[in-house]
Amino acid sequence: MAKYSVVFVRHGESEWNKMNLFCGWHDVGLSEEGEWDALEISAASLKRENITFDVAFTSCLRRANQTLDVIRRELNLGHIPVHQLWRLNERHYGALTGFNKRQMADIYGEPQVQVWRRSFNVPPPAIEPNNPYYGAIRNNPKFRHIAEKDFPLTETLETTMQRVVPEWTDTIIPEVRAGKKVLVVAHGTSLRGLVKHIQDADIMKFNLPNSIPFIFDFDENMKMVGGIRFLANEDTVIKAMEKVASIGK
Repeated sequence: MAKYSVVFVRHGESEWNKMNLFCGWHDVGLSEEGEWDALEISAASLKRENITFDVAFTSCLRRANQTLDVIRRELNLGHIPVHQLWRLNERHYGALTGFNKRQMADIYGEPQVQVWRRSFNVPPPAIEPNNPYYGAIRNNPKFRHIAEKDFPLTETLETTMQRVVPEWTDTIIPEVRAGKKVLVVAHGTSLRGLVKHIQDADIMKFNLPNSIPFIFDFDENMKMVGGIRFLANEDTVIKAMEKVASIGK
């Protein structure tokens, strides 16, 4: 029997998603389509199911916060506390940051870029000071509290999980156990890391759709009950997953 449930949302299309650029820790906002999806898919799905929340967790990045802001506004949840956690940030794409995914495939070859994007523990090259976005990332005031030893220069799904999972265990789960209705709004790789941890499954080819809320149910020991539940019909979910899989091709 399920005792707890947690709702997750991957933010919608960002300005850099629209241009097919590797984004990672660069702090860009949602595109017009991303804003529409936050309203008409994320918030609308939650309203339709009459789901409400007591607390929300998100990253320090603008695109996730904008998505959460739309949800809170549409569900009249402006009063709930919001915790911005840098460990929920998107994966850092290292030296790929700011470059077009198709161009990188043309330069390095599609197989190599797919290894960097989808493997568990093979990182892209580290970002260096000559990258045009290095300074904006390292000097972002939202990141000033991150210790030097914790500030990544590149990441894999494995190293992203090494920061995301402890935040889930130490910060989010206690709120769930306290009986609060919890919403987590984050990014593709940080959420894929959580899905892998919760389901203990191989998700290397799992494409998490943007904007469609999904739910995990847990028993009293915070063990998963059933499987992942998307707040959309199967055809919609499949099409959204296929869209994510096609990005960069």
